[in-house]
Amino acid sequence: MKNIILLVSLFLLVGCNTAKKPSQKEIISIKNEINLLLTNWHKAAADADFNGYFDTMDSLSVFIGTDASENWNKNEFVAFSKPYFDKGKAWSFKTLERNVYVNKTGNFVWFDELLDTWMGTCRGSGVLEKNNNSWKIKHYVLSVEIPNEDVHAVIAAKKKNDSIFLKKFR
Repeated sequence: MKNIILLVSLFLLVGCNTAKKPSQKEIISIKNEINLLLTNWHKAAADADFNGYFDTMDSLSVFIGTDASENWNKNEFVAFSKPYFDKGKAWSFKTLERNVYVNKTGNFVWFDELLDTWMGTCRGSGVLEKNNNSWKIKHYVLSVEIPNEDVHAVIAAKKKNDSIFLKKFR
């Protein structure tokens, strides 16, 4: 009898923990939701809407900026960014292209995007997770795009700064 109860309990446990794979329609809906969320996130920065911007990020999120020293947890990124938001002008990124990918259970997405910024074309990429029916940015990386034919000039310009920055890792 104990074996039957154990077996039934195991089946119920496994059955309850099996996540349903989202349909194609649900995947499209998730992608649309993420596109809107990211568009509004960038708009919040352009409008210096501090709460609109930072409420979109998870409490454990990471933001990696274009400088090698810019690897911030949310609290560090808030501290860096707050003066810009307080002045009423943060940054303005306009999306040129975005690709969104959805995991097999529909609660985790990753994306890449090309952005028109004051630095020229940049790439953003990130990860979002859905918890309690709410999507939050967990990780975001911003990088400056460099045409391949210009990379040698950029490498030469970076050498001085790289040697200074890398000293702290040696």
